[in-house]
Amino acid sequence: MKKILIYTSALILFCSIWLGCKRESDYVKVSVSPYISNFDLRKLFKNADLSLNTENLGGADFIKGVVISNYTGSNTPAGLLVIQNSRIAGSGIDSLRGIAINIGSEASKYIPGDSVHVKVTGSTLTRISGILQITGVSPTNIEKKASGRNIIIRAVNTASLTSRPQYYESTLITISKGNVDPVPATGEKVVGNKTINDGFGSAVVHTEASAAFANQDLTQFADFTGIVFTTSTGPQVWPRTFDDIFPLAVIKPSALVITGYLTDPTGADNNYEYIQFKATRDINFATTPYSIVTCNNAGILAAPATGWALGGVRTYKINITSGTVRKGQFCYVGGNKNIWGANSTDISSAVWLSSTQYSTVNSVDFGTATTNLLANSGNVAGIAVFDGIRVDGNTIPLDVIMYGGNGAVYSAGPPEAGYRITNTDKYSTIQSRKTVAFYGAGTNTSKFAFPTTTGNFTHLGGVYDAKTGLWSTGRAAQFITLTSTSPLSVIETVPGFTTVVN
Repeated sequence: MKKILIYTSALILFCSIWLGCKRESDYVKVSVSPYISNFDLRKLFKNADLSLNTENLGGADFIKGVVISNYTGSNTPAGLLVIQNSRIAGSGIDSLRGIAINIGSEASKYIPGDSVHVKVTGSTLTRISGILQITGVSPTNIEKKASGRNIIIRAVNTASLTSRPQYYESTLITISKGNVDPVPATGEKVVGNKTINDGFGSAVVHTEASAAFANQDLTQFADFTGIVFTTSTGPQVWPRTFDDIFPLAVIKPSALVITGYLTDPTGADNNYEYIQFKATRDINFATTPYSIVTCNNAGILAAPATGWALGGVRTYKINITSGTVRKGQFCYVGGNKNIWGANSTDISSAVWLSSTQYSTVNSVDFGTATTNLLANSGNVAGIAVFDGIRVDGNTIPLDVIMYGGNGAVYSAGPPEAGYRITNTDKYSTIQSRKTVAFYGAGTNTSKFAFPTTTGNFTHLGGVYDAKTGLWSTGRAAQFITLTSTSPLSVIETVPGFTTVVN
């Protein structure tokens, strides 16, 4: 028995050794990529010059990418070839990054869309005049592989650019709805540093005095495209040619801007929900009528073909054809004149443009009586302000906000269907020089959240320019807790957080 155990143990040991030792042919052979992405390359820089070699490049010798610099406009830092690339980074990470390569006059030989491979071992990663760049690359170490490659242009707002400048450095971006501040004087040129505001913050657009388009007239309102370069004062957007400044039609200011709403009063919602506005000028609605439309998309399965004019249980319209309001005043549209539902504070002393019993009265034009003028849970909902009382599927609002969840409210078509938007602090109708007319299309997906606590009033604070119709500070939401005895002032006086009309 002892011998059997010894033989059995020896056999097990032999099998274990035999199974544990694999032949060379049992392994999958892999090789290190000869290319490193800009995403990984940029992370190597630790605010000190770095000599690049195969070891610190993880076995790589090259970078490859698409050229975005364009010397035809003479508005690129001298000698810099700028390329961007991306790699699979997982978890939805945007790995698009750019890098500048200093090769002197040879840089002008390359045009946007060229695909190039660049040998970078033996060169140096450094910052010169604020710009992260690779120096010491021989022009002979650059090989053009193709032309006409697609160039990714990211839509970026100024707040994102300011908070993450190195993320966008040496990449091509577009800032939409840039409003030059201060307003350009007649005949003012694009040359120099121009501050633009897009409602999220401000950024600097830079044009060299030697640029081919330096003496072109500066437009007040435009989409500004360019390469981001870092300077001692922060990031700047450098348009490559005059075509990178795409003028937009001046926005029509709205006499009313949406500043708040109560979606969930205490008790029954019927006829106690309301919307708060601020007047941007004196207005007599008997001579200048307006209309307000709300949308409620609970359980929606298809995008509304006629948008805000769909009616039924989806959209409800209230016309404002009488009364007056003065610039800077808050005013209200909704049901009963109580701050937080039945038996709460009477706020009839406020300026009410309309008090409509929406749960029992159909709209005069479209929309059936509804328990909820304003949705308080579930799919996305919205509020829109219209000039006049005629609203159909093609009518563009003067102001619009969306809030809540998601829902099938947009279809790319053809034909497109959904809720039309306008240029506001949250939405852009021109993106990458294409019309984007609906909520849910392009980057028009911004919405406010439902209140964090049931019964909160949602107050929207920002700074609005009544002359231009632009928001110099975009609206942000603050949720205000109401009680049955809350005074009117609690929703009209919010220190440091109210809509200012300039």
